[in-house]
Amino acid sequence: MVETKALIKASLEAGKDLLRHPAHGTGSSSGAKAPSVLVPIRSLGVNHRGRIAKHLMALEPQDRYLRFGFAASDEQIQRYADSLNFERDEIFGIYNRRLELIAMAHLAFSVDPDLSACAEFGVSVLQSVRGRGYGARLFDRAAVHARNEGVSRMFIHALSENTAMLKIARNAGATVERDGSESEAHLYLPPATLDSRLTELLAEQVAQADYRVKTQVKQFWDFLAEVQAVRRDVRQAQRNIPK
Repeated sequence: MVETKALIKASLEAGKDLLRHPAHGTGSSSGAKAPSVLVPIRSLGVNHRGRIAKHLMALEPQDRYLRFGFAASDEQIQRYADSLNFERDEIFGIYNRRLELIAMAHLAFSVDPDLSACAEFGVSVLQSVRGRGYGARLFDRAAVHARNEGVSRMFIHALSENTAMLKIARNAGATVERDGSESEAHLYLPPATLDSRLTELLAEQVAQADYRVKTQVKQFWDFLAEVQAVRRDVRQAQRNIPK
């Protein structure tokens, strides 16, 4: 019983670590550990399809090129968003306080029966929030989910000039093989454990709670803005009444 409690406690701590990343700009040359902030990452469903398309269309032209391997147009991005299979694959996202999708990852599971233990990872982060470790955190989140789904090999196919993506793969321990203008990284994943399952469960629960709070806060501020707009209209109308 004591061992079980200790294992659960360790798993909860691991889940908390999965939600954190070093605070941007707080590094120290002395080697001291930088403080961490919470990064809720939630699974996205069909009801998020519109926000996914909006996020991808907000990418800078160079970021679109690196994400898709070509200069994707708005129409091509919309087709990609419309084709996402939420039943087969897993989509993860990070929302800001305004409920804008600022970073997302697509974990695509292989449809080939002979490669059922493989999955491919792709990620995009808006330029305005670059450098905060969101891509790496999304990779960690996807890797835990992949393990729990029985995936043993995780792949990243990227342009060789996409140094940010390849750095994330290398830092995770992946092997990167370059073939001219394209590179492929593959990471072997260990089998799922109680720890990995509890870690994912906690991460998703925290992210869902965070999203609900952000939704309620946004609704409150939207309501307040409407009330203020009505008050302004009433004052303006009163000023225009002839005396």
